Amino acid sequence: MTVHPAFPTHAAEAAPLTVRVVDPLALSDDLAAAWDRLAAAASEPNPFVERWCLQSALHLLDPERQARLVMVMTGSDGPLIGVMPLAPAARYGPLPLRHVVGWAHPNHFHGAPLVRAGCETLFWSILLGWCDAAPWAQTLVQVPRLTEDGPLHRALAEVARGRGDEAEAVHREERALLESDLSPGAYWEAAMRGKKRKELRRQANRLAELGPLTFRQWRSGDAIEGWIDAFLDLEARGWKGRAGSALASQSETEAWFRAILAAAAEAGRLDMRALDLGERPIALLINFVAPPGAFSFKTAFDEEYARFSPGVLLQQANLDILADARVAWVDSCAAPDHPMIDSVWRERRRLVWINAPLSGASDRWRFRALARAEKIWRRLKRAAPKPPIEQDPS
Repeated sequence: MTVHPAFPTHAAEAAPLTVRVVDPLALSDDLAAAWDRLAAAASEPNPFVERWCLQSALHLLDPERQARLVMVMTGSDGPLIGVMPLAPAARYGPLPLRHVVGWAHPNHFHGAPLVRAGCETLFWSILLGWCDAAPWAQTLVQVPRLTEDGPLHRALAEVARGRGDEAEAVHREERALLESDLSPGAYWEAAMRGKKRKELRRQANRLAELGPLTFRQWRSGDAIEGWIDAFLDLEARGWKGRAGSALASQSETEAWFRAILAAAAEAGRLDMRALDLGERPIALLINFVAPPGAFSFKTAFDEEYARFSPGVLLQQANLDILADARVAWVDSCAAPDHPMIDSVWRERRRLVWINAPLSGASDRWRFRALARAEKIWRRLKRAAPKPPIEQDPS
């Protein structure tokens, strides 16, 4: 392959790199094992790009086969240093601008590729150089939901600068994060006002009058099918079911959900918790453990008991996940300003969407024109008068 100027020549001579586009349904045993090993050595954990999660997503949630599963390796049989799903996009917002995106689906909550720690700059150099030569890749590569100022974000900015342009941060978000050395009880007291804690105790007492309350955790070796069925049922009977966005609303997403929970259990990545009223689960949550952190993938509760805040009660019990030696923090995977989890978890994770230009002359021209237009648009948006805030007559 041609070595890009940003790639250190001596390293290329010692270990020439190979970029492979791989069929996720035709992985060799060796390549599957290499992907699994990479997850354990990744610079930043991301369960959504681990094999047990992404392989079935590409199979079930990409029916038009737009995504390319791209692997960067040191030689044809050498160690795997990076995995990222990419896809061509025909439009950039309202603009008919062809570009490349980090492929994702609505339940793919983190955009970081899996990259071997210490190889971040090398990975981005090779990936962008490969996209430069790919006939289907144009203008820029957009990487959504990178951890802001994390190793992958910093390396991507450095590589783009070395190629002659600045990478552009085009969107930012913050979402709830759990990260603390406090005990669960001390964290709960620090996070929740005394009046709110009193109200939640009252709700728990009223709920217990309806039947015995039990907090339950799935353990390795336990049957998993009942947990899956209960979660799908709870979610489908709630607002997501009415909106058609529940996992069980489409056969493809339900099949993917069932596949990844079984695979996560087998891979030792699954953490599930329930709040039962009698023998009936009224709140469920699913975490994916990805050392040194975890990701709170899904939660659901029985809306018949909403007045008792079963989801918050379960989150209180869930604080002891930090007692797991593998887990130093938990990403909520929630929308910004989420009304429930933001009131329970005090820390925040900053995410950024990054545009990195490709190197062709026309690519650079389009990228710079787009960057100028977006800066003007953001200035105008900031300068626009804010609508008046209605006063509460009470």
